[in-house]
Amino acid sequence: MGPPIYRFSHFLLNCERFELSRDGQNIKLERKPMELLILLAGSNGRLLTRTEIAERLWDKEVFVDTEHGINTAVRKIRAVLDDDSGEPRFVETVQGRGYRFVAPVTVEDVAEVGAVVTEAPASAALMSPEETSESPADPGIRKIFGSSPAIWFAGLAVVAVIALVAEIALAPHSLASWITDRGKAAPIRSLAVIPLDNLSGNPNEEYFADGMTDELITQLARESTLRITSRTSVMQYKGVHRPLPQIARELGVDGILEGSVARSNNEVHMTLQLIRADTDSHVWADSYDRTASEAASLPQDAARAIAIRLHSTTATGQPARAINAAAHDAYLHGRYLWWTNSAEGSLPFFEKAVELQPDYAAAWFGVSSYYGAGVMFGALDPRIYLSKEQDAARKCLELDSSAVECHLAETGALICNWDLEGALKEAARAIELDPKSSEAYELRAQILLAMGKNDEGLEAEKTSLDLNQANQTGWTLELWQARHYDEAIKDIRERLVATPHDSTMQLFLAASYRGKGMNKESIEALEKSYLFSEGKAASDALHAAYQRGGVPGAVEWQIKHLEATARKTYVSPVNLAELYAQLGDREKTMALLEEAYRQHSPQLQWVQCDAAYDFLRDDAGFRALMKRVGVPVRS
Repeated sequence: MGPPIYRFSHFLLNCERFELSRDGQNIKLERKPMELLILLAGSNGRLLTRTEIAERLWDKEVFVDTEHGINTAVRKIRAVLDDDSGEPRFVETVQGRGYRFVAPVTVEDVAEVGAVVTEAPASAALMSPEETSESPADPGIRKIFGSSPAIWFAGLAVVAVIALVAEIALAPHSLASWITDRGKAAPIRSLAVIPLDNLSGNPNEEYFADGMTDELITQLARESTLRITSRTSVMQYKGVHRPLPQIARELGVDGILEGSVARSNNEVHMTLQLIRADTDSHVWADSYDRTASEAASLPQDAARAIAIRLHSTTATGQPARAINAAAHDAYLHGRYLWWTNSAEGSLPFFEKAVELQPDYAAAWFGVSSYYGAGVMFGALDPRIYLSKEQDAARKCLELDSSAVECHLAETGALICNWDLEGALKEAARAIELDPKSSEAYELRAQILLAMGKNDEGLEAEKTSLDLNQANQTGWTLELWQARHYDEAIKDIRERLVATPHDSTMQLFLAASYRGKGMNKESIEALEKSYLFSEGKAASDALHAAYQRGGVPGAVEWQIKHLEATARKTYVSPVNLAELYAQLGDREKTMALLEEAYRQHSPQLQWVQCDAAYDFLRDDAGFRALMKRVGVPVRS
């Protein structure tokens, strides 16, 4: 009895012909993924450990990183089966151990299946698995030369020689240059790092895997001339097993770097492979083993190896600074929280990192970012935290003036200190160091909008968005600040189709409707923002206030609600001033803006972007205040 034929769902797996088909149509699958699929399908639901898979499929192959091989094979199997690792229908991952085929499998009768499966090439039995699955001979060639293998290959050789001679004869250059040109492939100039898989067998180690991904991205941007896709753009592919060429097309890159990292006891193992997107072929692969105390140097070592392989090294590489293992771990933990909507919990980890290693520039950047974002957006009292932000930014820059992150920190500190001209120069320095930094263009956009240079600001924000498609929130904010309300509303509506419960987007939508004077629509969006951020009781209370007193009633309810919040935690005077401005209350609005000035609130620099303050444009006190803040007074 020959090799079996397995049927599962709509798929048929012919082990003898080395073919996978769906509803009678053959599906292309490379040799190793095909071998692994056959192994899994025939395991009768048994768990196959990674060790067993490596021994059975890679045992005789030298100089092969089996970790990469298994990861790639599983990814390609899931891609052709349209399987999801989160909710698997076929291949289930058993964390830290191996894989199990979970779909029901039946063994089919060869005679019954023969008429259904697409006919294999006549020479399939004499071809290698790779040839059978990836390069079937043209049926016209087979018809001319028959099915005899010797005649078939001889005829094919004759055709190849004739074609070669004809092409050389017609070409205006020598045989040597022709061969050289044929072997050349377009260079890889852009790269995306797909989030590393956590193979530690411990979900609590996700922060470590994400942190190493983040540092790989940072080091590749520093060590190479490649265009590296931002972290926020690639994190959407975490745990998503889509075909790599598709991911590359979506991100607009030539190459994909994928891999895994595992940390156990005092050992760290990282495997990486570089894939050329247009051919889905391997360009480079390597694995790294380090002790925990050496893990901080891994991203830079790998980045340099990749830059050398792609002939894209920078002119001057900075030597790696020795990083305390515990400080590095704390920093990675802080960065993980910063990027996963838990930013308020990141500060203790950043502070622990700088306590353990005071010369750790990246950790000082984390401290500066935390205080800077809090002060700039009115969540932290500038009287207490502005100096902390500035000290952290200054320390970061002193420790590593070559790091774009430190210049971003200094840019933020200068913005918060009302030094827009200095901030603009610092942002330019950050862009000079890294022309691909979406964050630098984002800060530049905010500076220009505060200066009233709306067109330039939107251009900078558009560049930021081009570099980082995940930065849609920044684009929406800038559209509102530039008073492009129609564009902002269109943009927000499109985004809310996918994320209707996004309270921030609902808030922007309310503000954009308010700018157009569409009060009813503005209040409706505002009610949804409260519903998704604070709950039904707050949303219903706002709705009732609007029903009783119209827009003034809704604004007065918001004032009382915010004043109650201010008794428990810090509330920026600018947030309250905006509400009184909507009521046209000059005295209260100016009193709150003056208080914001005494507190040195960075938010004052953008109040002229809000149409609510337009009734104060000719007010001498308001114009004088704007001059004291250092922003141009708008007519």
